[in-house]
Amino acid sequence: MDFPSGGLGRGDESPPGALDPLRSLLHSISSSLSVKELSEMKFLCRDKIGKRKLDSVQSGQELFDILMEQQAITKDNLELLKKLLQHIKRRDLLSQVMQFEEGGPQALEDQPDEHERCLLRAARDVICDNLGREWKRLMRELGMPEVKLDRIEEAYPRKLYEQLVQALREWQKWKGKDAKVADLIKALRACKLNFVADKVEEKISQVNAGTR
Repeated sequence: MDFPSGGLGRGDESPPGALDPLRSLLHSISSSLSVKELSEMKFLCRDKIGKRKLDSVQSGQELFDILMEQQAITKDNLELLKKLLQHIKRRDLLSQVMQFEEGGPQALEDQPDEHERCLLRAARDVICDNLGREWKRLMRELGMPEVKLDRIEEAYPRKLYEQLVQALREWQKWKGKDAKVADLIKALRACKLNFVADKVEEKISQVNAGTR
């Protein structure tokens, strides 16, 4: 298996007295892993960690500590962690990592406000549940570079749902505070995906009305 290695540097320090957000995330993930899932993750890391060291690992936390030491997991590079969780079919934990990415690396002032983020999450869920092979067409309409789309497709081969999840997340990071649900709806309609656009508008109305 071909995992990305290395990070973007050690910009992981937290203010004195504060809990490191990445370590808190990894601790939460570790606490949620079964013995079987930990074993599967260790197997997937055999090309990155020596057998003797892997055999001594008794918890997800110990495994993550080693990967952090190797800079295979950093706050700016969580691709390996996401692939591990994807392979053990823990989509719930994968969602936690993606939420961390949305709120962690970016400064708060570079993100949409809390209400808009809530709307974007709701819209993304609807789009991912209702859009399949047309995802690249939508992302091109939103202005995403072709090279980014190809990279996402290569990272998640034959997994349309994950490709779309990643593409929408990348778009939101790319747009920052300018990411708007209205732009998603406009792009869907420009692609003649009116059925999905209608569903997004319906969901947004429910969120704005305080219902689920």
